[in-house]
Amino acid sequence: MDTKNKTEKNRNGDSDAEPKTNSVGGVPPPTPLNKSKLTTGTVAGPLLKKDKRHSSSRFNITKNRELEMLPNLRDAAPADREELFVQKLRQCCVLFDFATDPLSDLKWKEVKRAALQEMVEYVTQQKGVITETIYPEAVNMFAVNLFRTLPPSSNPNGAEFDPEEDEPTLEAAWPHLQLVYELFLRVLEAPDFQPNIAKRYIDQKFVLQLLDLFDSEDPRERDMLKTTLHRIYGKFLGLRAFIRKQINNVFYRFIYETEHHNGIAELLEILGSIINGFALPLKEEHKVFLLRVLMPLHKVKSLSVYHPQLAYCVVQFLEKDPSLTQPVIRSLLKYWPKTHSPKEVMFLNELEEILDVIEPAEFQKVMGPLFRQLAKCVSSPHFQVAERALYYWNNEYVMSLVSENATEILPVMFPSLYRNSKSHWNKTIHGLIYNALKLFMEMNQKLFDECTQQYRQERQKERERQHQRQELWVKVETLASRRPEYEVIKSRNAEINNIVGSPDPDDEVNLDNLETEAQEVKKARNSNKPLVRRKSELPQDQYTIRALSDHKRADEYLTTPPDVNKC
Repeated sequence: MDTKNKTEKNRNGDSDAEPKTNSVGGVPPPTPLNKSKLTTGTVAGPLLKKDKRHSSSRFNITKNRELEMLPNLRDAAPADREELFVQKLRQCCVLFDFATDPLSDLKWKEVKRAALQEMVEYVTQQKGVITETIYPEAVNMFAVNLFRTLPPSSNPNGAEFDPEEDEPTLEAAWPHLQLVYELFLRVLEAPDFQPNIAKRYIDQKFVLQLLDLFDSEDPRERDMLKTTLHRIYGKFLGLRAFIRKQINNVFYRFIYETEHHNGIAELLEILGSIINGFALPLKEEHKVFLLRVLMPLHKVKSLSVYHPQLAYCVVQFLEKDPSLTQPVIRSLLKYWPKTHSPKEVMFLNELEEILDVIEPAEFQKVMGPLFRQLAKCVSSPHFQVAERALYYWNNEYVMSLVSENATEILPVMFPSLYRNSKSHWNKTIHGLIYNALKLFMEMNQKLFDECTQQYRQERQKERERQHQRQELWVKVETLASRRPEYEVIKSRNAEINNIVGSPDPDDEVNLDNLETEAQEVKKARNSNKPLVRRKSELPQDQYTIRALSDHKRADEYLTTPPDVNKC
């Protein structure tokens, strides 16, 4: 798409503009080929990596795999190059066995590899190669090699294989697949590539099959797929809405059904570039995608695998439309983890990225629930959560927003800061809390003194409530002492307390006697009740009863009776 057409589309409010790869907002964080587990502490010892496992997809291996050595494209006459190029494309449709017998057909595998390598260089260096005859042959060759049934996942229930720690399963046929992907990309990026002709062959079915491959466990293939789908999105305008819809479906299935998919990070990276190219104002479709697809992705247990890409997409939306800040932060607080501290640290990281781009007016709408959550994080017994929350006080922009709204924020944060400045077990947290209290004191000395006085008054009221509660219990005990059963129950409780509180092993006999006495009292209390035996009654199935009655053992049909001595 040339610059003039792109400008006209942006003026018309087309939010499906071509995805940007570099802009003021930056680029999506790249997905690492080997995803490492997020660790914020120190490692006790060297990380032992498991051996790389090789597997192969279920290809339909070609029966006749003997290939003919064709002449080089450069050596052929210019008039014959198109036909020779087609022959090589058809030749590369032959599939070989890399999994069960990797040493078979080595000669013909090398012929195919050399042909693919030659075509990659030919398309890259020559002009006018992609003619109308080439399109169907090239797309067919790509489809035959790439579209196949992926091997079953090594951890369908997430128990056996951990994508954050273990080495991924690598595709055994990658020596050919890599060249096929590279040739596909060279064709898409060729100057003479015409999307109007190619759209007859690269259609919705082709895109669906391409998206299915994102679940491959081989990170090298997912990286190539990411670039390939990004190029298709940029070249084919008619497929953009369909691609976004199908990516949404992948996310929905991942969130609400399987919670297992290997390519979520790569798909989010593509969406990061797409969101970066959205024109303003944003369509309602894109706002719905943010709140109903991207935000629920935060609640999946494998968030650490794709969180940097997800946070980038969310921040890109807020830079485009600041009015989305309030629903996004409220949604983030809704999915805030309760018992998973590493995940809580990730939420704090993302929240600070959002605060870096927040508008002051939007900040005032969410500062109440936001700082109530931060107060809980500061009070967290997990020192990494408390430490990450207190690092907010090192952010100058966040502190400028806090300073402008100190009258609302300081009363929320002060009790947690003051309480944990003395009670938290970690000394590093003490230093960070003193730093935060010092900043609050410098912001507004008068307000700080008022909060201190109010906190002390609340503590005094709490002590008074505790004292009143104790007095009420004394009154209850006084009233209970007027009952005739009081002395019996009091003596029994004293006996139990003596047994439980005494470390002497001889008291175990008394405890056993007490348990025996309790059982006898229970029997005496239930002696007047009739004994009723309860048993479950299953519905009678006539077919089952008839089958059991007609069943005959097969002993009479055995020719040799079993030897008892050998058993």
